[in-house]
Amino acid sequence: MKKITAILIVIMTGIIFHPDSVRSQAQYEPSPENLENREWFQDNKYGMFIHWGIYSVMAGGGEYGVAEWIMNEKEIPVEAYENLAEFFNPVEFDADEWVSIAKKAGMKYITITTKHHDGFAMYHSDVSDYNIVDRTPFGRDIIRELKEACDEAGIKLFFYYSQIDWHHPDYYPRGRTGRDYTGRPKSGEWRNYIDFMKVQLTELLTNYGEIGGIWFDGQWDKYDANWYLDEIYSHIHSLQPGALIGSNHHLDPQPGEDFQMFERDLPGENTMGYRQSDEISDLPLEMCETMNGSWGYNLKDRRFKSSDELLETLIRAAGYGSNFLLNTGPMPNGRLQPENVDTLMVMGEWLQKYGETIYGTRRGPISPQPWGVTTSKENIVYLHLLELDDETLQIPQFESELKSVRFFRDDSLVEFSADDGEIILNIPFEKRKPLETILVFDLY
Repeated sequence: MKKITAILIVIMTGIIFHPDSVRSQAQYEPSPENLENREWFQDNKYGMFIHWGIYSVMAGGGEYGVAEWIMNEKEIPVEAYENLAEFFNPVEFDADEWVSIAKKAGMKYITITTKHHDGFAMYHSDVSDYNIVDRTPFGRDIIRELKEACDEAGIKLFFYYSQIDWHHPDYYPRGRTGRDYTGRPKSGEWRNYIDFMKVQLTELLTNYGEIGGIWFDGQWDKYDANWYLDEIYSHIHSLQPGALIGSNHHLDPQPGEDFQMFERDLPGENTMGYRQSDEISDLPLEMCETMNGSWGYNLKDRRFKSSDELLETLIRAAGYGSNFLLNTGPMPNGRLQPENVDTLMVMGEWLQKYGETIYGTRRGPISPQPWGVTTSKENIVYLHLLELDDETLQIPQFESELKSVRFFRDDSLVEFSADDGEIILNIPFEKRKPLETILVFDLY
């Protein structure tokens, strides 16, 4: 790692104490561009998450669920872990192919790891040579190539950035992860690390054109630390006012954040045990999920979720008014896992037929139920029937008068009656098809 002190960074770049960056985000008022991008975000509903780094070379080390965390899980010292960069040569990486797959899958944006907890930058960073261009035989800036491909295809690109750094000596005091096994000195200047992080974020926000936003992760490593969020968030918004900020901290949204995220859970659920709060905010929502049990590439992990299972999660997420960010962990050769691609193509075919009931919608007037969910747009409500053992379904009447009910698939009418504040629907078993039983309520 280049030994550049915080003072030298300030002198060289002039960006650490940008005049606009001292504005407190506690009084944050989103810019018109930001509000517009929030609407775009909610309209487009479905994105690709990409976890890729030098850890993919280890392919999980033969254990389920171990991938991007392998440095921590196997307690690999920094000095040894750095050698992985010499083996990372993804000659089959093709940014255009990745973006084409995402587009065929019906995905509207991509979020990629620019730096994960291991501290290795997947772009060309000037503040540290611990990056893909300076340390690997590949020597190319995959973030730049991906951004160019996204721009060409009309796909927005978001940058994941880990606040944790198991490599940087000034990430001190240590958090819950990346402990003494790393071989880093048992001392450090936390403010120096914050300045380092701020410079890297500045690189990402100024060297790659307009981006969708920053996806933070890692505040949970030490909740009691001063993460200088006011300063960091204000700095991001000063550089790109339209960029959306989200953080996977599992807490209530913090001032300056533009969307709320949920890791491997639908909003309000906590099956993973990560959430420290039950609040569902009025901000745009996003849930992220894996395609097997791992975020990064894991050779052994064959627990792939079916396309039907993932489609149901996407549908249920839309019923909560939430986006669905579906992850893939590319292989060390630079290609996406073929099993993932096959699943994505099936999901893309479904969205070609039924995307109208997902894209551009907001949460419906009926809260999500075991039988399914509703989404809505303008004077239409879509009811996605997912599980129902009877041929009749009772739902509350809508505020607007109901004109008709029809099946989305063929526009045939659905028998219904309205009485005592309820709508009673007759949905014959022979008219149902898994994931394709969608009712359209036309309202006056």
